[in-house]
Amino acid sequence: MRAISSVKRVAVVGADEIGASWTAWFLSQGLDVDVWDPNPDFESYVGNYVARAWPALERLGLRPGAAPDRWSPHQDRLEAVSRAQFVQESLTETPEIAREFYAAVEPAMLPEAILASSAGMMRMTDLQGGLSTPGRFVIGHPFNPPHLIPLVEVVPGDRTTAETVDFCMAFYRAIGKHPIHVRKEVPGHLGNRLQAALYREAVNLVAEGVASVEDVDRAITHGPGLRWSIIGPHLAYHLAGGMSFMRVNESWWPTLGQPQLTPELCERLLAGVRAETDGQDMASLTGQRNDLLVTLLQTIGSRRPGERQT
Repeated sequence: MRAISSVKRVAVVGADEIGASWTAWFLSQGLDVDVWDPNPDFESYVGNYVARAWPALERLGLRPGAAPDRWSPHQDRLEAVSRAQFVQESLTETPEIAREFYAAVEPAMLPEAILASSAGMMRMTDLQGGLSTPGRFVIGHPFNPPHLIPLVEVVPGDRTTAETVDFCMAFYRAIGKHPIHVRKEVPGHLGNRLQAALYREAVNLVAEGVASVEDVDRAITHGPGLRWSIIGPHLAYHLAGGMSFMRVNESWWPTLGQPQLTPELCERLLAGVRAETDGQDMASLTGQRNDLLVTLLQTIGSRRPGERQT
């Protein structure tokens, strides 16, 4: 496997919220970044996003050479990928668009370059057909916002090489991320499926009149959510009593709901969120979330109880 230190320049293709956030993180790691998006006005969006994100990144700590202006906008997608040793694609969740894009940019990429897709709903196996070098294409799915959330899910397709997976794991780790290797392609990968399982029951509890939207949210933020920021569900159950406590939980599984998002239920959920947020707009809520995320990351660092250093 080639040296991770060989990656000096990355390309971000697709520069909406996810791509702009990736751009900010790569810049904070002292990398040069080439950026392309089909929206002709993306340059101002990315510039503003990086400027807003930079104070948080400074609080988290910048790598040597980090600067908010070490990125170059490109109007040509082939030009954008032509010098990068690593390409982070955040363009689409539509397979047809992704396949066309990969086929177009593959010949323009450096021979050693890897392309990782931020897609949370697509399988790389479905996107690799027709490529000359499918082994260097892989899923590298972040959690939003990528410049703050450390997790990246590395999910290979059937034709992705083991070397590509190993390189991505090492590269993401080297730039301060916490990558996990998802060994089997399933809809939504890993983290989103765990979120979906919890949200299904959160919706069910509102639908059944067990609790309000706000109280369901408080049950997480003031309860297990605090534990989950430092230990995962398996270790949490281990510390709570191990197999005996797991068996108690198993007895509840048949009672978990299968709610249907009817128009009436959707309106109840939206009304509950409006009451919970008390008129605050999205920008304010996002800013508060990000500020608290930085504080949390500064507090807990990169270590978790029982977690092995990698």
